[in-house]
Amino acid sequence: MKNTILFFLLLFVSLFASAQPSKVLFIGNSYTYVNNLPELVSTMMSSMGEGIEYEMSAPGGCTFQQHCTVSSSYIQQGNWDYVVLQEQSQLPSFPEEQFMQDCYPYATSLCSMTQEYNTDARVVFYMTWGRKNGDQQNCPYYPPLCTYQGMDSLLHLRYIRMAEDNHAWVSPVGAAWHYIRDLYPAAELYQSDESHPSYLGSYVAACCFYTVFTGLNPCQITWNGLLDDATASMAKNVAKTVVFDSLWKWTFQSEPIQEDSTAVVDFLLLEKGITIYPNPVSNTLHFSVPELVNSPMVCILNVDGRVVYSQQGFSSWKENQNQFDLDISFLNNGIYFLSVNTGSYKSTKKFTIVR
Repeated sequence: MKNTILFFLLLFVSLFASAQPSKVLFIGNSYTYVNNLPELVSTMMSSMGEGIEYEMSAPGGCTFQQHCTVSSSYIQQGNWDYVVLQEQSQLPSFPEEQFMQDCYPYATSLCSMTQEYNTDARVVFYMTWGRKNGDQQNCPYYPPLCTYQGMDSLLHLRYIRMAEDNHAWVSPVGAAWHYIRDLYPAAELYQSDESHPSYLGSYVAACCFYTVFTGLNPCQITWNGLLDDATASMAKNVAKTVVFDSLWKWTFQSEPIQEDSTAVVDFLLLEKGITIYPNPVSNTLHFSVPELVNSPMVCILNVDGRVVYSQQGFSSWKENQNQFDLDISFLNNGIYFLSVNTGSYKSTKKFTIVR
């Protein structure tokens, strides 16, 4: 009888513990507090039985440097499961020297502080977006900021770097916005200031965070907030395409191995993977494969997960060396993924084009 009681007591404790909501600290500024993004995420997750508890430290215009003081007490409370970091909207897109001086070291400091006081916490960088028509305030001083494309590409590159270098994750909100701007140009993601998010923009951001926090398909979300069914469905489908279908990319894991009859062989070869150089690259990417193969299938994917180039076999193949040369001069600056499929294994590596 005692054993039975003990069993059910342990079962109750286990179920209670597993039902506890995640604790999330949002650190940012107006891009976080406009439309109350943490509350949108919380409501969305609660509607799916995945509730969270959250706090927010988001003074207007606050930078990572300022957050090292302003938000230190929040971080030091401890027991956070996730700490979300969002930098001032322009700063990560500034010239390299300024980024490395005014942004990067403070991102590292916030990550280190998080790990010191929250040993099991996961830092998630909130990738923001380029302004609707670029950063006209700073355009005269740094031409890449004169357009949305230029500013957005720099933000994407810098957030990926901060996350990867600090063993953190990314919620790729900016990438989802980019996808919507390309495929659904009538969708209004911005407020009238062409900077802050509209309600739709924040709902898309919430879908991205839901997917990163839970690892679940956002198309299953039933809560549409203030959006009509069609608009909410579009936002959820974009989050699926950009985030869910490529979670390995935003959490810096190996690409999932397909479950098939060659899984064991695939795993062993995937551990070796392909080798690429140079990286960053300008016009010609060299890569090699770990086994003899005459005709590999090669694809290049952009940061939205779309194939921008594919080819079966190479005339530049160096016999008995398994080395290939790939002309990528037609691609714009930015981050890409090279995927090679030899038939017996598939491997993917990230590379950056800088000219």
